[in-house]
Amino acid sequence: MASKRHKNQIELLQGTLDLLILEQLRWGPSHGYGLSQAIRLHSGDVLHVDAGSIYPALHRLEREGLIRGQWAVSDKKQRTRAYRLTPRGRRRLAGERAKWEQMSMAIAGVLSRARSSES
Repeated sequence: MASKRHKNQIELLQGTLDLLILEQLRWGPSHGYGLSQAIRLHSGDVLHVDAGSIYPALHRLEREGLIRGQWAVSDKKQRTRAYRLTPRGRRRLAGERAKWEQMSMAIAGVLSRARSSES
């Protein structure tokens, strides 16, 4: 069963993880594990982002000033770092969403043409 799940996973394009993280933070602050779980959930269990990918991305986005992290103590008395979008991050998200939508439409156009020529 696990092998079938991994078979259906999709490799993220470079830069796509940043877009997904920024999009999830649009809905409110979250910690790394929460972001990873939200991406998995909202992708229908197709996209799985492990700690080895999410935390370097969070650190990079924080260095770029797109997100801000703040230490807090969770309900379970564990120290966690919650991240939130900065105004600069919101602007970047808007631009990246527009690019992604344009790219998605372009790819859909190529794929639909390929399908129609197969008929």
